[in-house]
Amino acid sequence: MKAKKRKLSLADWVDVRQASGRYAFSREEALKELPLSRQAFDRSATRLAEKKRLARVYRGLYAIVPLEYSAAGITPAEWFVGDLMAHLREQYYVGLLTASAYHGAAHQRPQTFQVVAGRPLRPVECRGVAIKFFYKMSLDSTPQERMLGPTGYLPVSTAEGTAFDLLRYVRRIGGLDRVLTVLQERGEKIDAGKLCQAAEQSHCAAHAQRLGWLLERAKFGSKVDGLVRWLKIAKPLPAKLDPALPLRGSHFEQRWQLWINTSVEGDLD
Repeated sequence: MKAKKRKLSLADWVDVRQASGRYAFSREEALKELPLSRQAFDRSATRLAEKKRLARVYRGLYAIVPLEYSAAGITPAEWFVGDLMAHLREQYYVGLLTASAYHGAAHQRPQTFQVVAGRPLRPVECRGVAIKFFYKMSLDSTPQERMLGPTGYLPVSTAEGTAFDLLRYVRRIGGLDRVLTVLQERGEKIDAGKLCQAAEQSHCAAHAQRLGWLLERAKFGSKVDGLVRWLKIAKPLPAKLDPALPLRGSHFEQRWQLWINTSVEGDLD
């Protein structure tokens, strides 16, 4: 007589999923593959969460916690952000200070994982891990590349696209001093030709004016000759280095058509 085949439990299914390199799943995925009712799934998931084997990172979405992260009870955001955005059915890219860290600015790794999305989204927080969203109407206006994370490839803004985004969201990432520090650390990764392409895609000459001045301030003036030529063709209006501050006491930089209305200091000055 044949032995009766044992039904797979949620705990067993989680082990199999982790073994295949997947570290997140939705309730719907599990219910399709397991002989569990919704109520039974919720009870099993709660027990696994109490054991810090699972973490509920969003409504209906769970992260699998491997042994090395059991003390924290959650994996880093980059382990499950792709599954989260697929669950939300949203296009996205890893950006700003998190992208800067991917490009080698290790001292600029933020406490929150920073993601740019195509619509406003509330932050996601779970057991000390947080994802902060920045809204951009057109994600295609920022050049991106695929970079390898712990569980697969992630879309990440390029070094040039990241630099423009840092200025777009300057108030939310720590101000111009923070932008300058990033450029001081990893300005050598910026490609002069790609910088002009990113400027054209950004549709904001004022960001290009500010970025050119900051790159010179960061001692990467060799990167900006093409940007100067691009701005001469674009013929932008004079802009303020800090758009939120008045002009009082400022001086005008003819090369960038920029009013320098604040002092900027990087950590590497």
